[in-house]
Amino acid sequence: MSAHTFTTSLGWSGSTALGYDAYDREHELTVAGRGLRASSAGAFLGDPSLANPEQLLVAAASSCQLLSFLAVAARARLDVTDYADEASGEMPEGNHPMWVTRIVLRPRITLAGDPPRAKVERLVEVAHRECFVAASLRSEIVLEPTLVGVAG
Repeated sequence: MSAHTFTTSLGWSGSTALGYDAYDREHELTVAGRGLRASSAGAFLGDPSLANPEQLLVAAASSCQLLSFLAVAARARLDVTDYADEASGEMPEGNHPMWVTRIVLRPRITLAGDPPRAKVERLVEVAHRECFVAASLRSEIVLEPTLVGVAG
């Protein structure tokens, strides 16, 4: 059986000799040959102006839902003309270890041709079930779509 492999790399250098409060959290992520500066979240003494792993997790879930929806819509011969998402992730401090317990995806999906609302809503759910990232997470993923250009 074959498997798909997805690779990234990262690099960090510095010193933790002065303890938890003093070391630099900034590091370089490389994905598909492109670098991205990242850090821990500001709440964990990182640089809030840089991407952090928790944001990247939410972005991965959002991106996967988009790509899955476009695929199922195309197979259903629906014309998606715009898709935007304002996603968020929640990580309660009371959990030990802490983890992202909930990701809310709020896609605003615009379609041409007035397809039936029930059909588009069903395809949003199918896309969620087909999303590789969602299937890989234990986090609850909530979909709150806004559909534009649909009938009913």
